[in-house]
Amino acid sequence: MNYKNVQAGKFLSRPNRFIALVEIDEKVEICHVKNTGRCRELLIPGATVFVQKADNQSRKTKYSVIGVIKEKRFINMDSQAPNKAVSEWLKRGGLFGDITYLKPEKTYGNSRFDFYIETEKEKIFMEVKGVTLEENGVVKFPDAPTERGVKHIRELCQCLEDGYAAYLVFVVQMKDVTSFEPNDLTDPEFGKALREAAECGVHILAVDCEVAMDSMVIKDKVPVHL
Repeated sequence: MNYKNVQAGKFLSRPNRFIALVEIDEKVEICHVKNTGRCRELLIPGATVFVQKADNQSRKTKYSVIGVIKEKRFINMDSQAPNKAVSEWLKRGGLFGDITYLKPEKTYGNSRFDFYIETEKEKIFMEVKGVTLEENGVVKFPDAPTERGVKHIRELCQCLEDGYAAYLVFVVQMKDVTSFEPNDLTDPEFGKALREAAECGVHILAVDCEVAMDSMVIKDKVPVHL
């Protein structure tokens, strides 16, 4: 996936989870943050961030923060990017070579999953989670407690009981990481639910991405340690 109208800026502060103050072309701009997670290890005063200028000139914020450089590593922060990248990945045969039907945002019962997929052999529900938290090469999810994430895992297990295949894909929004694991310290319930889902047959995958200032593309699978 690619972005238009992207430039670099210097992160100054984050008054709340929705906005950041960024110095762009020697002027302080109020920018929308396209990630409501904590991102404390990323948004450090002085860090180089990437911002996208909005096409809609009447918008309250002229720019959106979409990425950051952390210790020379490019990290995409856009919470909408993982689903877009997965859609492109699936369409080019990155996971299934025989897709006959692909629908995003599919409602099933009281749930809505990121993707519904049909292949020649299976009917599949898939949920996608973006990962930006990295510590010494290990990436973790979530970076804040997520009841919604636990709910999604339980719903995927229900799909299995109804005869569907189920996938949970963690999109690591950076490259050159060693492994993925649940962030049990931050959200032990999520880690517990993830392990139970793996035991009942949900496919747990992690994939990394080649990230540039104006693009993010899924590349390789990352070892998952539960």
